[in-house]
Amino acid sequence: MVSFSNLDYIIILLFFTTVVFLGFIPKLKEGGNADSYLLSNRNVGLFLFVLTNVATWYGGILGVGEFTFHFGLLSWVTQGLPYYIFAILFAFFFAGKIRKASLFTIPDKLEEVYGRKVGLLSSLLVFILISPAPYLLMIASLLNLIFGIDILLSMFIGVFLSTIYLFRGGYKANILTDAFQFFVMFIGFIVILSVASFSLGGFEFLESNLPKTHLTLSGGASPTFMLVWFLIALWTFADPGFHQRCYSAKSENVAKYGIIISVFFWMLFDFLTTATGLYARALIPNMENPVLSFPLLAESILGSGVKGLFYAALFATILSTLNSFLFLSATTFGRDFVFKLKGEVDENNLIKYTRLGLIVSSIVSILLAYQFTSVVEIWYTIGSIVIPGIVLLVISGYIERLRISNRYALIESVTAVLSSLTWLFLRPYFSENIILAEIEPMIIGMLVAVIIHIIGLAAKSMEIKKAFPKGRL
Repeated sequence: MVSFSNLDYIIILLFFTTVVFLGFIPKLKEGGNADSYLLSNRNVGLFLFVLTNVATWYGGILGVGEFTFHFGLLSWVTQGLPYYIFAILFAFFFAGKIRKASLFTIPDKLEEVYGRKVGLLSSLLVFILISPAPYLLMIASLLNLIFGIDILLSMFIGVFLSTIYLFRGGYKANILTDAFQFFVMFIGFIVILSVASFSLGGFEFLESNLPKTHLTLSGGASPTFMLVWFLIALWTFADPGFHQRCYSAKSENVAKYGIIISVFFWMLFDFLTTATGLYARALIPNMENPVLSFPLLAESILGSGVKGLFYAALFATILSTLNSFLFLSATTFGRDFVFKLKGEVDENNLIKYTRLGLIVSSIVSILLAYQFTSVVEIWYTIGSIVIPGIVLLVISGYIERLRISNRYALIESVTAVLSSLTWLFLRPYFSENIILAEIEPMIIGMLVAVIIHIIGLAAKSMEIKKAFPKGRL
């Protein structure tokens, strides 16, 4: 438990009070429809699009601190650079198409292109992919650190603070709270980095107190380890948050340019967080729990009031993603499981199913978060298993010439996931084999997905040739 002044506690409580207050401002009007509750009437402008997009992307802030503590600048290379590249590609090649599709979820698109079986399977994969568990674990860790509250009880408090206003206002409440938290998170990290550089020193301090590998782009990690994190960044194309915001955008241009503008803010925030993480490693090299790198640095260098502001920034960074992922998870449950399995036709019933999904997603997240101690471990495990089974299908869903048959799509999804999962369990048995020990589960899954997708494309080409022999086209 850290030492806080009354002023620090007041600032943190004021932050939570403001978030809840803002969240309760939007209210679903009598007779409001699914578009209103789930996507804010598909009328989100550029300003709010950027604020919520940027804020939602950074929920894993304690994981960034943990990663930077272990690997230094590699944190930026793996957690920043590939995402900028894929986000810009997403903006130019997919954002407008997604907005034009006017659907609700990724499984909606995959069912439209590849049929009901693939749609239902993708629903399960998306539900796992957008698990709020990592962010719930971080919120609970902070509450435990500050107030000494039991970790399980902290999880329940975190869920309550994230969902209470979503029941009432839906996506509008999500957007409004995220917009406020955008400013809090930037202010907090600008403050702590400024204090660190003035009180501890600049680059010379870091160079003198960090392992040499921490100031190299590889961070001393193996090439395959770096490759896997680049592959995990393919998550961008299958990120339900990106798709949700594009569906909710006022126009195709808002979706496209909103993502491009977001990239510049991500670059700035990555500089702030990575530099702060390096200061934490340099000042406290023997830290027992690197997940708490940022809080422990704040404890060492920040005074009364300023410390409370920084902790509010940490909460803002995490809470903006936790509430967004809980809402996305609830939408997936309500739309892609209950609504479709019941064969509903009235989309207004989506509202009550989504609210039920908020409860279910909260319970699942608590159960999952309680099983892990490392945020990075959750990201790595979920990403390695799930992404290979969905990413190529999402990309091909919006690029017609890359589409395969429904049968091959189902085979690809199932086989890729099972391949990653199988190798995850088998790999430890080959720890003494230099080559096999370096092969990560996601590499196996992506390789299988690519092979099956190529076979599917070849099969489609042969079918076209049979249907249209030479001379009859």
